[in-house]
Amino acid sequence: MLTRKQEIERSIITRFRKDIWRPFTKAVRDYQLIQEGDKIAVCISGGKDSMLLAKCMEELKKHGKVHFELCYIVMNPGYRSNIYKQILNNAKILGIDIHVFDSNIFDVVDKQTSSPCYLCARMRRGFLYARAQELGCNKIALGHHFDDVIETILLSIFYGGEYKSMPPKLWSSHFQDMELIRPLYLIRESSIMKWAAYNQLQFINCACKFTDSSKTDSKRLEMKKLISQLESKYPNIGANIFKSSENVNVETILGIKKDSNKISFLDNYYK
Repeated sequence: MLTRKQEIERSIITRFRKDIWRPFTKAVRDYQLIQEGDKIAVCISGGKDSMLLAKCMEELKKHGKVHFELCYIVMNPGYRSNIYKQILNNAKILGIDIHVFDSNIFDVVDKQTSSPCYLCARMRRGFLYARAQELGCNKIALGHHFDDVIETILLSIFYGGEYKSMPPKLWSSHFQDMELIRPLYLIRESSIMKWAAYNQLQFINCACKFTDSSKTDSKRLEMKKLISQLESKYPNIGANIFKSSENVNVETILGIKKDSNKISFLDNYYK
């Protein structure tokens, strides 16, 4: 008879093989996210996405052909005690050997009057890179999924006045030879929610001090709702938004940015 931990692991590669395991391994393979000898820090926030990421990476290490090492890091930016206990309890249920370290991010962000979520995300990233590097890792893995990607594209267009996506991997600008990877890149959020519900797992959502505050930036939630509304009528909308980042027709746009330089279509128009 399987233990609960084993049943959860088994569900990833059996019941959710089509919606989770296959897109997970496809992203790892197609975007060349993992190489022989990598040591990867799986960054766990305590939410459903990062917890699933940890289990998928663990299963890949067990059954994959590429040899790599994993460590699981949890940064405590100032969680309330009940939230912190929930993270520890879920890690125990899932059998994840987490490495916890503290930071003062919530205290710092609490003093900001604008864009607290943006600042928090940037500070988190820096702390995670630093700790991963201390542990001898050359990569950090984050739990961003397919819906995060298409929401980012729309956010950049609607509120940033630019076309910008969320790449499946990128080099750190401040930590030499450190790389960020997103192995859940092709997995829909709805699939992750179904996996959590099927296994009767309760994860934290957003545990920051701004969750129920007027300071909370709800623009991403707006994009999530908009995409959901559009997909209820046109099921391929999400896939097409994603595909647009693979099919940018440079000949039809007015300008591009490269290495912080803006290039106008007029620069090459008469050549």
